[in-house]
Amino acid sequence: MPTFKDFKLPDLGEGLTEGEILKWFVSPGDEVKLNQPIVEVETAKAAVEIPSPYAGLVTALHHGEGDTVDVGSPIITFDVDPSGGATDAGVAAPAQTNVAAAADMVPQIPHEPGLVGGPAPKASSEEKIEVLVGSGPKSGKLTRRPRKQVAGAVVSSVQRASAPVPPPARVSAAAVGAHAEQVAGEVHVLAKPPVRKLARDLGVDLRLLVGTGPQGTITRADVEAASNGSAAAYEPDVAPRRQSGGEQRIPIKGVRKQMAAAMVASAYSAPHVTIFTTVDVTATMDFVERLRANREFADVRISPLLVVAKALLLSVRRNPMVNSTWDDAAQEIVVKDYVNLGIAAATPRGLIVPNIKSAESLSLLELARELNQLVATARDGKTPPADMAGGTITITNVGVFGMDNGTPILNPGESAILCFGAVRDMPWVHEGELAVRKVTQLSLSFDHRIVDGQLGSQFLADIAALLNDPALFAAWS
Repeated sequence: MPTFKDFKLPDLGEGLTEGEILKWFVSPGDEVKLNQPIVEVETAKAAVEIPSPYAGLVTALHHGEGDTVDVGSPIITFDVDPSGGATDAGVAAPAQTNVAAAADMVPQIPHEPGLVGGPAPKASSEEKIEVLVGSGPKSGKLTRRPRKQVAGAVVSSVQRASAPVPPPARVSAAAVGAHAEQVAGEVHVLAKPPVRKLARDLGVDLRLLVGTGPQGTITRADVEAASNGSAAAYEPDVAPRRQSGGEQRIPIKGVRKQMAAAMVASAYSAPHVTIFTTVDVTATMDFVERLRANREFADVRISPLLVVAKALLLSVRRNPMVNSTWDDAAQEIVVKDYVNLGIAAATPRGLIVPNIKSAESLSLLELARELNQLVATARDGKTPPADMAGGTITITNVGVFGMDNGTPILNPGESAILCFGAVRDMPWVHEGELAVRKVTQLSLSFDHRIVDGQLGSQFLADIAALLNDPALFAAWS
């Protein structure tokens, strides 16, 4: 007979308690294979894809896209024996299968957290219904609490064994996706997951479209027409996600919630000091152009940030104390011999700081490739939690937003963060004469418990000297 198994949301990081369903890759009725990606979930650290722990038929999705789910809560139900026979009543009876035993099991995703394609838990073929996990032997009839109905998907309830129970009903992907799109003003959007993905890729707001599909479902053609500027827009009297009075309420969750907590903890635990300098980087910009013309760098994107990162790494070697952390419990300053270089990245979900492990050991070409990969992964929202752990020092590039400078807050556990401003044509005294030069501003925030004014100033001066004259890279290496 059919065998139904629930899959519960696992802990995708270190002690995380919840995750947000970003995107379903499967729908009720789909056949899935073992380790096939089934859902993308955003935690407080990153967005990760979860592989299927079972092979079988998807019978129900318990939560829609946009829902926040507690770790340990069921998110999907599988029929791992879809070809099995029916009961005497002619319908599948999950209450009489091994679903009761399996339902309380939480298949674990192996660490590294968020790893896709790793070994999945194996379901035993000899599971028995006589014993419930954590309950001991059970006599008499088996009962389970009823499942709640989510997004139109009727999840089967385990009732008394004597009563026939219908199998989980199948719903359309459009109905599941619509659950995540209910907003203020009762605006609903019906669209299948592939159409939603297409809309995100093309930058189309589904809430502003009028669907031409069945029951107002938005189709691929509707999204493509909107992208081309030929679609009719849906214009509600009140803007979506806005309440009366002109207020907009944005849920504090996921990456943004984690970022806020980390910044508050850092600001109120480490005494921040920020220093500034202005640098003539004309020679650095010429160096960047030469690198772009070099055939060895033809397959990577070269930007001034690459030279700034290399300058910071060399300056850390000359001033190792800035690459350290304050261990309050042990009353020690821990100086790191390695540099896990963090790059602050702004994403639609909030600020994240992935880092390049052992960046001090990389050549300029290797560093360029790592920077390119880091930025691309962060922009796609695919940065795994492991890439955001263990950073030792950070660069934040506000120049890409046209800003000249800033007073950045330390990444928790680090003692310094460098802010790189925009490069501008400015009047500058060069070799005793006024000239137009390429000029930028740098600022350095540091933990004054570890880094005093002399050390911080010397470190920032070393970075400025390298950017002013890249020939020093050879002299100081």
